[in-house]
Formats: sequence, structure tokens, C-alpha cells
Amino acid sequence: MVIHFRARAAIREVGKVMGLSEDITARLSGQIWGSSSRAPEEDRLREAGLDPSDRRVQLALRLIGEIIGFPRHLSQHVGGFVITQGRLDDYCPIENAAMEDRTIIEWDKDDIDALGLLKVDVLALGMLTAIRKSFELLDRHRGEYRDLANVPPDDGKVYDMLCRADAIGVFQVESRAQLNFLPRMKPRNFYDLVCEVAIVRPGPIQGGMVHPFINRRQGLELVEDLGPAMMEVLARTYGVPLFQEQAMQIAVVAAGFTPAEADRLRRSLATFKRMGTIGGFRALCRRHAGARL
Repeated sequence: MVIHFRARAAIREVGKVMGLSEDITARLSGQIWGSSSRAPEEDRLREAGLDPSDRRVQLALRLIGEIIGFPRHLSQHVGGFVITQGRLDDYCPIENAAMEDRTIIEWDKDDIDALGLLKVDVLALGMLTAIRKSFELLDRHRGEYRDLANVPPDDGKVYDMLCRADAIGVFQVESRAQLNFLPRMKPRNFYDLVCEVAIVRPGPIQGGMVHPFINRRQGLELVEDLGPAMMEVLARTYGVPLFQEQAMQIAVVAAGFTPAEADRLRRSLATFKRMGTIGGFRALCRRHAGARL
């Protein structure tokens, strides 16, 4: 993995070089929301006690803007495995990792994707261990055999608990944002939980999808009929796209993309801040529109 400079890291790095005090750099970086890729604005500088007209501050601001997006350091993916038919070192360079007896390849996910190598992410979740132990306790003390395949999907008491936001310790729905959203969403089945987890993410939140979705779900706003083809894609989410798969289907249905082009669009959407390739699809849309006319 290649870690790139975002605004916060750039402020801290440039602040050290320019001799800004730690409390000033902390105030500046603390005002940055999320993983912003923009340098602080003048009003932010004033709030941090800096004079935007000062030459040293102006130079620091320019340097911060210049290094945002630059590679900062290399890192190791926590659960990424590359699988090949033959020996891995026949395809790509390998180096020793910092951890003993651990090796990593010298390419990132975009490199191996370009070459068509298979990457699988194997992530360990402590909640899976908790679930397994719960199943063992049920079997030992109550004689009830459970596994992930036969857990009742429609237990009303569970959904009542979630609607009350009583979800501390429940994987995926225990964050502060999820606890705030659960009473508004009022999930009553498994698909509701799928939407719940999908919508409380940076993409839907920054894309303004939360309020239309919840208003339409609560009957406060009408679902706009976008036509049979589009509603086949968006009907279950009240006409609001929440999933990457929906974005791909919309590209195929509405813009005439091929499945391969839609998959490239999905990848570009996932990396648009770093790669900046999303603009190239505008011309592709126009070509497809011209072909249809």
C-alpha cells in the first residue's frame, strides 16, 4: 500500500519544517474534516491564530497544497493475499516486511489489477469469535444447535432492540453515527440492515443521499418514478443509489455502458480523489448517447 499525504499529514509535516509550534499545527489539522485533500483556507488560519498575510505562513500554505497527494510512505495491507498459478516471484518483486517471516510484494493493488493478478482480502473479525462462542454456549447449556445458516432472520426482539439504538457491542451498527441513525431507519428485516450499514458511509453522506432515503422510507417524500428500467435497479432503495452495484447498473441502463466499462467506472469512483480518472467517463457517456441517437 502507498500512503499519500492528505491535508492533516501535510499540515503536520510542513509545520515541522517551517517551525510552526505544535499547538498551532494541532489546531490547524484539527479543523480538517475527514480525509480532506485541500489546504486550509484563510479563515481557518485566523482561527488558529495565524496571520494569512505573513510571508512564512503563505509559504507554508503553498507547500501544504503542493505536497497533498504525494506519496508519504509504504505500508502493508492488513489482510491482502495475492494468488497466482505459478511462483509469485515469477510475476512480481518480493521483499521482506518489518514483521519476522512476513513478505510483501513491491506493487500496490492498482499494479496487480492492471496485470490481472488475483488479490483476496482476508480480514479477521473478533465478532466472529464472539458469535462462535455464543453458539457453543447455546449448545452446551440449552441444547440448541445454531450456526450462521440457521439463525432466525426475523427475530422481532432483535429489531426492537436495534430500533431503540441499543446496539453497543453489535458489530457494524455500534458507531455514534449508526446509533443516531437506527431510530430513524427503524430496521425490521435483514435488507433494512444492509441499507443501514451502506448508507452510513462517507460516499452516501457526502453525496446527499441520507435525507432523501430516510424521508422516502418514512413516507415524507414521494419516490420519483424514473422509468421501468431505472426503477428495477433502484426500487428497493426508494430511488436512491446506495451500492456500487447500483452505480454499475445505472451506467449500463441509463448510459449504455458495457459491463466492463461499468466496472471501470466503479473502480474510478472508488479512487477518484487519488487517481482523478473519473472525468474521462464524460466523453464515454457522450459517445454512447451519440450512438443511441
